[in-house]
Amino acid sequence: MTVSIDDPIGAFVDHGPGRIEGSGRGPLAGHTFAVKDLFHIAGYVTGGGSPEWLRTHEPEAETATSVTRLLEAGADMIGKTVCDELFYSFSGANAHYGTPVNVRASGRVPGGSSSGSAAAVAAGLCKFALGSDTGGSIRLPASFCGIYGLRPTHGRVNMTHTMDMAPSFDTGGWFADDAELYRTVGHVLLDGDGEHTPVSRILIADDAFDHADPAIAAVLREYLKRASDSLPDTEATTIATFGWRSALDCFRTLQAAETWRTYGDWIKDNRPALGPGIKERYAWAANVEGKDITQAEAMRDTIVATLLSQLAPGTLICLPTAASLPARLDASDDELEAFRLGTVPLVSLSGLSGLPQISIPAAALDGCPVGLSFLGWAGSDEALLDLAVTLDPYRISFGKP
Repeated sequence: MTVSIDDPIGAFVDHGPGRIEGSGRGPLAGHTFAVKDLFHIAGYVTGGGSPEWLRTHEPEAETATSVTRLLEAGADMIGKTVCDELFYSFSGANAHYGTPVNVRASGRVPGGSSSGSAAAVAAGLCKFALGSDTGGSIRLPASFCGIYGLRPTHGRVNMTHTMDMAPSFDTGGWFADDAELYRTVGHVLLDGDGEHTPVSRILIADDAFDHADPAIAAVLREYLKRASDSLPDTEATTIATFGWRSALDCFRTLQAAETWRTYGDWIKDNRPALGPGIKERYAWAANVEGKDITQAEAMRDTIVATLLSQLAPGTLICLPTAASLPARLDASDDELEAFRLGTVPLVSLSGLSGLPQISIPAAALDGCPVGLSFLGWAGSDEALLDLAVTLDPYRISFGKP
């Protein structure tokens, strides 16, 4: 079935359903949303950014619980969106389906793997969109497209009837360009009551700002000065006493091991023509050894203990979402690798710990959005959503596309 969607930016796939009407009643009535091609829709094959996966699988019997909740809350789904192949990248480029256009950063990637969902929101094609975050796939597209993106506390968004990648890291998430709407969607999607301690202190992670490109750090620190009257008490700190390189190696090893357990047998049986970068990552993942996993698990314990010691209820850590601007569409392989090596350590902390992190559209540099993140204690998702609303007057605004 070919789906007809007004899609000038290449954000949607054509193997999903067309428009699905919601209940028309509830907090999201009158709003439209898009869905990453990771969430199942009954009667359709979920593609996961891979034509070979699409070809070798049958239509799903059940619709993802998160999608059903949004429809029941009144919103209308308009289509499924492009994602990075088997979710194993965060550039947003897909060798098979193309790269959705980032209307807010000309000539640059939208960020992945939830690229189509973020790009569609930034372009005004829908009011909000579902994505997922394993290693930054909500937070980075949000930063690069100048919109809101929360990686929730692990397990608080129901991922029943979705594709896995690395289950101990995988979580659902969503995008919007309006802070109030973003919070409303969160109230629909988040399970449980959260942990409602008021935010009373924000730790500014100096080592994270030092790790980012100096120009990125400078515009974000300027934002913090502008917004200071709306922030609780702040103080400088160092969060990565374990070392940024250790965080990078730990995350990449554990993600690779879990991802190979998820897709390794299918890759060996079907020998799909994986795209550039994806092919090499899966080849590397296939050779991760037990001793590497054991060492990485021990480092994960250290990282989690360090973060938990700093994130008592009521305390947030502030850090850049990404270390640099989004990569250029024509970036070389070496430039893309440097782009990844710079940013993975910053986004790895939330995934390794299961703690929530929100990226807000804070600043601009060279005509590109720059996101600022706040990392919270377990269950602080609602506090992070409230903070986004409080800080909305200070955000960067690119206007309506």
